[in-house]
Amino acid sequence: MVATTTEQPLTIAKIPVGSWSFAIRIWMATILALFVSFWLQLESPTTAALTVAILAEPTRGQALDKARWRLLATVVGVIASIAITGLFSQARDLILVAFAVWLGVCVFAAKLLDGYRAYAAVLSGYTVAFIATQQIDNPQHVFESGMARGAAIVVGVLSIAVVNTLMFAPDRRSHLITQLAAIHRRVRLCTSAALRGEPGDSTTFLALLREIVVLRPEIASVAPESSSGAVGSAAARSAAVSLIAELQAARSQSSGRAHGAGAETEILARSEVLLRGEKVSQDLLALSSAKWPRRMWRAPLYRSYRIAAESAVRAALWLAITSAFYVWAGWPAASVSLSFVTLMIGLGATTPKPRAFTAIALVAAPIAIVLTGILEFFILNGADDFPLLAIGLAPFVIGAALLVTSSNLLWSSLGRAILPFIMLLLAPSNPQTYNPQAFLFTSVFIIAAAALLLATQTLIPPLSHDKRRMQLLAEARSELQELSFKNGEAPEEAMFRDASRLGQFLSAGGAEDSEALAEMVSCFDQSTMIRRDGSKLTQPGDGRCDQDLDLSELT
Repeated sequence: MVATTTEQPLTIAKIPVGSWSFAIRIWMATILALFVSFWLQLESPTTAALTVAILAEPTRGQALDKARWRLLATVVGVIASIAITGLFSQARDLILVAFAVWLGVCVFAAKLLDGYRAYAAVLSGYTVAFIATQQIDNPQHVFESGMARGAAIVVGVLSIAVVNTLMFAPDRRSHLITQLAAIHRRVRLCTSAALRGEPGDSTTFLALLREIVVLRPEIASVAPESSSGAVGSAAARSAAVSLIAELQAARSQSSGRAHGAGAETEILARSEVLLRGEKVSQDLLALSSAKWPRRMWRAPLYRSYRIAAESAVRAALWLAITSAFYVWAGWPAASVSLSFVTLMIGLGATTPKPRAFTAIALVAAPIAIVLTGILEFFILNGADDFPLLAIGLAPFVIGAALLVTSSNLLWSSLGRAILPFIMLLLAPSNPQTYNPQAFLFTSVFIIAAAALLLATQTLIPPLSHDKRRMQLLAEARSELQELSFKNGEAPEEAMFRDASRLGQFLSAGGAEDSEALAEMVSCFDQSTMIRRDGSKLTQPGDGRCDQDLDLSELT
């Protein structure tokens, strides 16, 4: 018997040292971005500091992965801004309509992606708001504004990359190895129980499946970490696909015993379980030794075009309604508030609950306003020296970054909202301007944007979890009717894609709907068996998945 002990992380003021290190890195990167922006006399130093706040990720690979997608999305957004203003510069109403349509297109793309790719899609949308909308009266300055924003973003990206390198920010690869190895141990427990003839536990199966598929976007962030990052990403991706295959093989073994499968079928199932487990071990070994896996699997994401389209239409309507309100109200400088509305619509589209994201932004905005007001008018109070700005920013940036690292989802979400809000409200410049009226207007516009968007989302609610679940289930039924391999997918890759759909179903509250969940899992099981055996199943007349399928029918 081997005794194991869990090493407790070192803490300072009951906060892990890793969290302190992350927060200090964000503060140092913010100061470096501002210093370089002031030295280069960039037009938009605020954007450089804001870029650091947005790229506040705990590992070096995640920050670099997000940074490269941010740069690419900014280029796309600038091109779209130039095109829209060039086509509709003489018709302001048409420009607003074009903005709404463009944002809808970007949200549609985001719903078909995950991770930082989804973030890049919405960034392409709200970049138009920050460039073209705020230059709606001066369309000839759109190109200059886009170049200034791009230069500031490059400074912010380089700043956080330099600080993360000098301060030895942790890599994602080592933590990913630990995660996958831990999941593999738990999957092995399931396979051992299946080989002993014990009944399978559906709750454990679903929990493990969801843990595996949510690692997909994080696996991609391993690639930019080092010269061997692409190798590690490929090995981790293959390991994740193999884990799903091993988990499903164990489930099939347990199900076969429950349905009284024949001896030959049971032997084949046991052999598959052992073979799948060996492939996972090989992929994990390749990951730890930075070698290419023997077989490189893709980890395809399930994409529901219907859900994406409905979400896109809602996002376009939200922006159209708020734009119409601002035009009707005739508020001066309403373009600033409209930019914040577009920002919240875009970022909310990358979350499971857009309305909850808006509510958090509405709560975080007053907190950030109070904190920034204390910093600007009481601590700095007219100071122009850069060292004083750096010292004054320290407690606010570090405090917000510590909230980001919290294990509590609410506190972490508030931290992610407060950190960029402070940069937007302070708007660092050289020399720093202390204008209470401008600060008050910006504060009012931010709160008004969040409140107006929340009211609009109440009038036209986001796509509900119930509708998402029913749509995913309907698509699973339809696909089972005419099962085929897409884009040359191997059975293991197709199984991972179906697992990602099941994960999306669980994210939409699928665990609360036991009947629909049972049918969804049955569809997953049947599609796996059809691909494995190359046979066709006769579906019931009502199109529902047969939850009492006898495995012996496939032999």
